[in-house]
Amino acid sequence: MPPIQWYPGHIAKAEKALLAQLNRVDVVLEVRDARAPLATHHPRIDAWIAEKARVLVLNRVDMITADAQQQWQSWFKAQGQTVYFTDAKRGRGVQAVMRAAQAAGSAMNQRRRQRGMKPRPVRAVVVGFPNVGKSALINRLLKRKIVESARRPGVTRQLRWVRISAEIELLDAPGIIPVQIEDQLAALKLAICEDIGEASYDNQRIAAAFVDLLKRLDADAPGRALLSPLQTRYGIAPQPLSGESYLVEVAQAKYQADVERAARQLLNDFRKGELGKLSLEFPPELN
Repeated sequence: MPPIQWYPGHIAKAEKALLAQLNRVDVVLEVRDARAPLATHHPRIDAWIAEKARVLVLNRVDMITADAQQQWQSWFKAQGQTVYFTDAKRGRGVQAVMRAAQAAGSAMNQRRRQRGMKPRPVRAVVVGFPNVGKSALINRLLKRKIVESARRPGVTRQLRWVRISAEIELLDAPGIIPVQIEDQLAALKLAICEDIGEASYDNQRIAAAFVDLLKRLDADAPGRALLSPLQTRYGIAPQPLSGESYLVEVAQAKYQADVERAARQLLNDFRKGELGKLSLEFPPELN
């Protein structure tokens, strides 16, 4: 499969502008996709954040099982991190994120008081890969739609400060992505989740690789039952077919042998939750 790479000009500009604003920020809200929490972690974000307070958010919790959520919560806790699960589209878990951001910024105002300065609103920035739900989270925090949000990467293109309340201000930043994606398995997951621009990949190759990935994950732990949604949805069992052969079979059975249409449908069914709750990653020690 050709390498998956995507770094449009607006992201390069946004990254430069974001780095220039980070010195004004007290708290970083890092938003990841709950279906692939490791693949949607920017490799440079730890260096950018340095000693700043961080609130880790796994969005789209509605698209993974309760068991997968519990596994990730336990895994992050073992790494010394508290994780907040949200469904920003419906508002689930958003207020807990708000409280965490305010609490993380309280140390800043305590230092201001000690210096004889008046408290000011906590300044937070929302960062993450494209299309992981950053703008939807901000709109829920604001309780009104103030930033554009859509299920595709590249909607937010400029940085913008928005006042949430008298206590907190948020910087909405465009999705950021590495200049070069070294981990191509992670890149595959970004493409499957639509967390990277469609110009970077071929739908048929990604759809076939998606089936192969589910087969590998299911083989690691059959109790996850990751393949049954495919058979239920399309009436064809993935075993013992390769992902590519499975896609051809679905195309012949459902879409007049149009493999491209079958690939798009399969990917869209996953992205919209029509295949049920499916994770593309599980905590490393459980794989």
